[in-house]
This record gives sequence, structure tokens and C-alpha cells, in this order.
Amino acid sequence: MNDYLVLALGVVFAGAGGELFVRGVVGLARATRVAPGIIGATVAAFATSSPELSVSVTAALAGSPEIACGDALGSNVVNIALILAIALVISGIQGSRDAVQRDFPVALLVPAGTGLLLLDGELSRLDGGLLLGVFGVWLGATIAEARRQRSAAAAVLGESRIWLTVISCLAGLAFLLAAGRFIVAGARGIALAAGIDEFVVGATVVALGTSVPELATAVIAKLRGHDEVGLGTILGSNIFNGLFIVAVAAVIHPITVAWREVYLALAAGLVAVVLVYPARSGFIERRRGVLLLALYGVYLAAILQLQTA
Repeated sequence: MNDYLVLALGVVFAGAGGELFVRGVVGLARATRVAPGIIGATVAAFATSSPELSVSVTAALAGSPEIACGDALGSNVVNIALILAIALVISGIQGSRDAVQRDFPVALLVPAGTGLLLLDGELSRLDGGLLLGVFGVWLGATIAEARRQRSAAAAVLGESRIWLTVISCLAGLAFLLAAGRFIVAGARGIALAAGIDEFVVGATVVALGTSVPELATAVIAKLRGHDEVGLGTILGSNIFNGLFIVAVAAVIHPITVAWREVYLALAAGLVAVVLVYPARSGFIERRRGVLLLALYGVYLAAILQLQTA
């Protein structure tokens, strides 16, 4: 099939999948009487991180866990410095106080903590266990908050139709995953035909392709006025990537890396979270989106420079 047609098909699937998935997530939040932000940071984040999880487990079992580490850390940069930036450029985002207190500190801890554990050049099975422990604490706190909200909320109409909401979520996710595959295949074919280096294609097209579910979810959520869903999905996805997916890969097979291979992704990921960290009100200004896009441009330029050095 023509690469341009495959790419266009991926864009169509991303739009349709994003619409269905956001509708499903918002409906699930209403049906379970839990804040949309929490549903986004857990259920939606885990679902949209499934491409990274699949890549990471497969790579670790094949004895190449470095691919897992690179994909997860690179996706975290894309999630905030590009995807959240695009949503912010549309307009500022209002996050909840819970997200500011619970999710942002952990999202900041991910690149900083991973960097400390990699100072010796290896992410061991013990390191992976430590990351899983931190992930378990965060997930436990999030579930506890969801239970408090649910017990304090009144019953809502439409709970008996939760199966429709679940179908919408699953159908939307299926479209999003297919969109990621189509976009990666089409864009990679176009790039290689134009003579662009495969590493550059991997660092840009493939990383973006595995982040298509987050991109479509964040943009559609923003356009539909569901800021909490988009922000929660992005933050939750970064936490899943950094604390769960990388950790699982390390437990399966210790990850040995050279600092020059990971410091760019870790540094860019840390700076991106700092740039987007909101004030106590939880509001993230539109101008921060422009700063994040500039950071992503610098990150890509640095990758190119590192490869040609």
C-alpha cells in the first residue's frame, strides 16, 4: 500500500479512536463516580502505554532491554515536550489540585530517580524492584483517592449502561493502536525513501508513533473541554513508562547503558516536567506550550548532533 495512503489512514484512525476513547473515559468516570483525572492517570494511561509495554517486554525477553529503556524514556519526552505542548498551544490547561499534589511530583521523580539509578551504568533487577515499589505506592495512593471520591459521591444516572462506556473505550483504544502502527509504517517508508537516516526516523517517527494514543487522547480531550482527562493521561503515561515499563524490563533482564545514550532523554524529560509544573491553582499557561515545543526542537537537534559527532 502507498506510504502516503497508510499515513493518511493512520491520521483518520487516530481521530476516530481519540473521539471514542475520550467519550469512553469520561463516561467511565461518571459511571464509577471517580474524577476524570484519576481515570485518565490510571485506566487511560495504562491503556495508551500498551505499545511501549509491548515493545519493552518483547525487547527484554529477546535480551535487548536497552531498546525498552530508550523507547520508554524517549516516549516520555514526546508526551510532555510535544503532545502536552500541542494541547497547551490550543489553550491553557486547568489541572486539579489532586494532580498537582499527587501526579506532578512523581512525574518529576521519574527522570531524576532513573538518572540516579543509572549512575553506575546499569539498571539492575534490584533497581527495577525499587522502581516497581515506588510505582506501587503511587498507584495505591491513587486508588485510595478514587475510593474516597466514590464513597463521597452520589449515585449517577446511567450506571446500568456502563457496558456501552467500556465498549467505547475498547473500540477507541483499538483504533488508536492501529493508528500508531499505520503512522509509523507510512512515515518510516516516506522518510527512508527520502534518504533520512534510520536512527533519526526511530527517534522521531517511531517515538511519536508509539505515542499516538496519548496524542489523540490529549488533543481530543482538550477540544472537548476535558482538560483533566488529557493531562491525567499524559502524566499517568509518563509514570507508567518510567516506573513500571522500564522496571519490568530491568527485572526481566538488567539494562546496561552508556550515559551519552540516555542523558539527553533524561535531561529533556526532567526539564519538560519543570517547565510544565503548575502553580497551586493547577493552571498551566498557554505560553508554556511554546517553551515545550522549543525544548523538543532542541532535543531533536541534540540527538542529530550526537549521532554525527
